[in-house]
Amino acid sequence: MLEFSYPERPFLPHHIDKCQLNPMSTSILEKTELNLKIPGWTRHERWRRRGGEAVGTFAIVFAAGGSSVANQLSNGQLGLVGAALASGLAVMAMIFTLGHICNAHFNPAVTLAFALARHFPLREVPGYIAAQLVGAITAGYTLRLLFPKATNLGATVPSGEVGQALLLEIIISFFLMFVITAVATDSRAVGQSAAIAIGVTVIFAILIGGPVSSASMNPARSFGPALASGVWQDHWIYWLGPIVGASLGAFTYQLLREPSNRTE
Repeated sequence: MLEFSYPERPFLPHHIDKCQLNPMSTSILEKTELNLKIPGWTRHERWRRRGGEAVGTFAIVFAAGGSSVANQLSNGQLGLVGAALASGLAVMAMIFTLGHICNAHFNPAVTLAFALARHFPLREVPGYIAAQLVGAITAGYTLRLLFPKATNLGATVPSGEVGQALLLEIIISFFLMFVITAVATDSRAVGQSAAIAIGVTVIFAILIGGPVSSASMNPARSFGPALASGVWQDHWIYWLGPIVGASLGAFTYQLLREPSNRTE
């Protein structure tokens, strides 16, 4: 069994059977270094990856919060579809752009779920989540600087019952992580389509969940605008829901995949 180092492309597992590699997917693997052991990250590598996570999270939170503010300023002309496209396209663009620099999680729930499913080193979790929160907070205060009269800067607040919003966040986070785990850890699904699959999932999740829970799926996406605007109503939903849903999504895909395609 030959092993790969931690990936230079988004979400790739840190070891994979060479016989499972799809020749058509070499573009996503070409920068991955072949090793007999998984090396530890150097200090430079660690900060480079954290920097990528911070920048990518900034872009995603800025797009999500900015589309909300734009919808307010335009009296609803952007609408739910516009907000969904803004977030989904931002996720897609950041995975394409930063996937070769960092793991392109951009989401504390995704990082935790990968760590719990043993697809990401547990010791790197605090640094990744800290970087994601820094990016989100910076995006929130950038929106505050640009739009000082905006009411909530895209802070996520449930429109329905709290229990309903929590369950919806769990469900849509489940499917987001289910898709991510498939394209990230199963060699049959690896390819440049990963960013598209994840971005489209974000779009349909927002179209379904936006009117009820604001469809965060990402604690960092909720935390940055909440801190900048001071809107904390039922904020705990946007931590508990995505973390529970993402963890369940990762473990469910692990159970459904063929044993020969599971990372060890």
